[in-house]
Amino acid sequence: MTSDAQAILESWSPPLGVDLALSLTALVYLRGWLGLRTAFPNLISARRLAAFITGIVAVWIAIGSPMEAFDQASLSVHMVEHLLLMAIAPPLILLGAPALPLLRGIPQSMARSVVGPFLRWHLVQSIGGLITNPAICWLAATLALIAWHVPAVFQLALQSDWLHEIEHACFFATGLLFWWPVVQPWPSMPRWPRWSIPLYLFCATLPCDALSGFLAFCDHVVYSSYLFAPRLLNISALEDQQCAAALMWVCVTFIFLVPALVVTMQMLSPQRSPIPEATSAEVSTNAGQSFDVSKLEVI
Repeated sequence: MTSDAQAILESWSPPLGVDLALSLTALVYLRGWLGLRTAFPNLISARRLAAFITGIVAVWIAIGSPMEAFDQASLSVHMVEHLLLMAIAPPLILLGAPALPLLRGIPQSMARSVVGPFLRWHLVQSIGGLITNPAICWLAATLALIAWHVPAVFQLALQSDWLHEIEHACFFATGLLFWWPVVQPWPSMPRWPRWSIPLYLFCATLPCDALSGFLAFCDHVVYSSYLFAPRLLNISALEDQQCAAALMWVCVTFIFLVPALVVTMQMLSPQRSPIPEATSAEVSTNAGQSFDVSKLEVI
């Protein structure tokens, strides 16, 4: 490890708020999953639990691990953070079908008196229906990607901790929105026909390709802060920029290609998902408490 890298690590401190929030979310999900697993072993599979926990870990790697300390020294590291927050963690978390485990994991008095009425509130359902429209999901993710990579905005985020945190939150939130129509987590219902999803994913690669192409073929360093950053990998700032662009170009292409192929195969060989089969059932706990699952379909 170089002296510069050692100095960066020594100046970094764990974000306790982030660590606590992610740990609490994982524990609530696990508690709810175990409760549901006891009563209904086939309702939410262990693969969904693994997907959700992996998604939480991906978020932690991006914003809670020591890697976060190096994002101001290397654009490549910064790009890995963005990929984790927008393209890797969100689909994994949504694949975990988090609605029911999280509702089951919180205190049931809170679920019945606070969360349930809030989710059934007409205004919340209207907003949920609006922001989960695939066109809005695609537009939100695209605008976030472009806006935060505008040089002036990017530089401001590098220089301001609170703005940098907003940037991360924006990427993660729009990532969840973007992947919502693709994963279609229970209990949501598709808004567009399933055949449109591969096209949706293909269109999403276009702004990513444009940005990565610009960074790769630009003959100067776009984000000037990296001109004065420590050289961690013995490469120039311009080479680091080209590496970040190539990373984005290749990773996004493959990350979007995989679900497009999966959706295509599902359309050719349709199979029923085990979770929607439970939507008309009443899910009971060992303590005698119950959820009417159909009432949770708020979007």
